[in-house]
Amino acid sequence: MIGRRQLFGVAAGSLALVQGMKPEDALAAATSKSEGAAAKAAGAKAAGAQARGYNGRLARLATLDLESQQDFTRGFRRLQGKSLRAASFAAFERVLEREGIDQSTPITVEQLRKLVDTEPGINIASKSWLDNQYYMWKTLQLHLHENADAYLSEMEATDKSGPGMLEFAPKLDIPVYARHEIHIQPGGYVGDPFAGHMYHYGTNSFYTGTSHGTNDQDEAHLGAAERLPLPKDGKVRRILDMGCGIGQLTVALKERFPDAEVWGIDCGAPMLRYGHMRAVRLGVGVNFSQRMAEDTQFPDNHFDLVTSYLLHHEVPAEVTLKIIAEVQRITRPGGVYYPLDFISGGTAMPPRQMYGRWWDHRWNNEPWSLEYHSVPFTQEIGSRGFTIVDNAQAVIRGYGIRHAIKA
Repeated sequence: MIGRRQLFGVAAGSLALVQGMKPEDALAAATSKSEGAAAKAAGAKAAGAQARGYNGRLARLATLDLESQQDFTRGFRRLQGKSLRAASFAAFERVLEREGIDQSTPITVEQLRKLVDTEPGINIASKSWLDNQYYMWKTLQLHLHENADAYLSEMEATDKSGPGMLEFAPKLDIPVYARHEIHIQPGGYVGDPFAGHMYHYGTNSFYTGTSHGTNDQDEAHLGAAERLPLPKDGKVRRILDMGCGIGQLTVALKERFPDAEVWGIDCGAPMLRYGHMRAVRLGVGVNFSQRMAEDTQFPDNHFDLVTSYLLHHEVPAEVTLKIIAEVQRITRPGGVYYPLDFISGGTAMPPRQMYGRWWDHRWNNEPWSLEYHSVPFTQEIGSRGFTIVDNAQAVIRGYGIRHAIKA
């Protein structure tokens, strides 16, 4: 496992890229605490995620030691987002200038990789980010597996509890594309019994280093649910959240529409299991079912509103097209389809933009993201039985605007 000392060693090269670093940035990156063996033993004895209470909607991590480890990774992520990434981009700009490449000229992935290979500063920054990501996942996974019985018992206690229900499909054939370790999360979404736990706290860390702020209280999902457009007739009786993961958007939709029947589907059973446990704790009656988005098994014309949150860039382009066709089948006439995902529609772009996109594909293990961006997503929806609403409002800043109504 990657230790903090090793991570600091890798980070040293990146820090050399940054001039005039603010003292508070360095302090945030180094934030960490340590506990003795007695405290660790006490944490293991009371390993349930609720053992230390809640911070609003979020169950506090079970031990101070684990919480401090995650605080450390968040601090480093803030440093990465504010300073190291900027230094990496600056190094990339110097490479373009040195090679005489115009800033506005589209560049291919192959050309980009050759350029990146010539600049160590870019790769040092990437390596420090990567080690921080590994450290975040491994500390979470180690704690969860060391206390597996407690965490499994915790989920078992709510598997058959309500409000809402949880359905598994033991014979579901999980396709190869869904088995990748997206975001380099150990085991991905289907291969570790604690995938939901890791995903929740790991993605909360992701938001720390972005312009969206924090998501510890499901701010992004609550805001998205509140802003999703409705059918013109105002009828919202059934809602589907496809590829729901741990159900943050699913729960938020039920909170907005308490009288609606709300379903969240995903192929990852560990994600659904954690999501159901969390929904039960929040007292929100959503239904979770292990199903594929491209083959939902729901009746024709069934849903008033169908959505998803960052699903499509994590599946192959051909699967995205199958999902659109399935949505057309299960959405009722006049119903709304609004998938939330990044802007797409081309692979030719200026070097700086291509670098950011390729970087996420390469280092954050997004195997399908470049393929996703090759699809004119909005146009594909419009060609499959939907009318695209002109001048629609963005639900989330920086995501594609895809307000579609079934004809």
